[in-house]
Amino acid sequence: MADLFEAAGLGSDVPRPLADRLRPAKLSEVVGQDHLVGPDGVLTRMLETRSLGSLILWGPPGTGKTTVARLLASATDLHFEQISAIFSGVADLKKVFEQARARRLVGKATLLFVDEIHRFNRAQQDSFLPVMEDGTVTLVGATTENPSFELNAALLSRARVLVFKSLDADAIARLLTRAEEVEGKALPLTEDARFALLNMADGDGRASLTLAEEVWRAARPGEVFDVAALADVVQRRAPIYDKSEDGHYNLISALHKAVRGSDPDAALYYFARMLDAGEAPLFLARRIVRMAVEDIGNADPQALVVCNAAKDAFDFLGSPEGELALAQAVVYVATAPKSNAVYKAFSAAKRAAKEGGSLMPPKHILNAPTKLMKGEGYGAGYRYDHDQPDAFSGQNYFPEALGRQSFYHPVERGFEREIRKRMDYWARLRAERGEP
Repeated sequence: MADLFEAAGLGSDVPRPLADRLRPAKLSEVVGQDHLVGPDGVLTRMLETRSLGSLILWGPPGTGKTTVARLLASATDLHFEQISAIFSGVADLKKVFEQARARRLVGKATLLFVDEIHRFNRAQQDSFLPVMEDGTVTLVGATTENPSFELNAALLSRARVLVFKSLDADAIARLLTRAEEVEGKALPLTEDARFALLNMADGDGRASLTLAEEVWRAARPGEVFDVAALADVVQRRAPIYDKSEDGHYNLISALHKAVRGSDPDAALYYFARMLDAGEAPLFLARRIVRMAVEDIGNADPQALVVCNAAKDAFDFLGSPEGELALAQAVVYVATAPKSNAVYKAFSAAKRAAKEGGSLMPPKHILNAPTKLMKGEGYGAGYRYDHDQPDAFSGQNYFPEALGRQSFYHPVERGFEREIRKRMDYWARLRAERGEP
């Protein structure tokens, strides 16, 4: 229908969004993805060798995935067909496949671009396999989510994953310069405001052009916006962050690893990023408590106390005041001595318990409330540790069939250094007394 209107000369005066007008006409015009479309880029080499296969384009919004798919079809003389997994079902897929087969009969191949391909369920993803294998379509799927988690292994095995990067400040700046050339006027922004606009785009090229349009629409003749005025005009675009998707898991992973790496500044940065994006503070509080027990443990037993206290303080104060208590806990765990000895010991103990089955504890540590049990030897030979020298008997407490095990190995950091001294001392006493 759109083609009929264009052929009739209708709709030609309808204004088009700036992002649409600046859409690249060739791969070399795509900004921020030189590793794909630069002189030595992956796609550049594919096109030179005429060996384009099915692809999965993975990256944040506004990084050029749809544009690149269109340009690939043009560069390879393939018929370009586009669908969205959000609006398409099984019937739509069957229709697209039938049309692609018909084109193939007359010598025309099809590049099928599927936007948001991760939205298709497993059965729908499997339906692509036959037409990919027999060459009916060259599939190019776009996704903002990690393909390893969202796409079937069978589909991934037949396609190459290409990673699109968020646009850096230089790439966004080139887009804005190109926009000014097309519009024939400069953005009415101070130098600081222009820099702020680059950050507001958050690596999204399409968003940067939308923000630029908003600035031009709002500016009166001769008016120039500073940073504060810019924020009022565009109402500051929220960061890209979906609490149920990759952005969420990427940032919590970054926070946890910054804490584990003893970098309080980086930890505070990611903590602030997540709060700024609207993450629930209590979710962060739970993760900080987890860090205390997983990465610090007995190297600083106070870490768990501090983190639980921070959670209680947030419950008492609410937001935003209580967030400072969580920030204090983040700094505490980031600067605390680190040990995963308890974490590793617990994992090893669980593994031994599962593999060993229902082994009987040694009889000398079992209670004997009945004569029968006493007759069976329950409790016989048990030595009450408080009555022993150094309050330590050194007896074996493991099942006899299992033998003594060693799961917990304290590190030479923090309070665990003292725990190691105690355990070494007990090991010497045990050896002196001839205990296994």
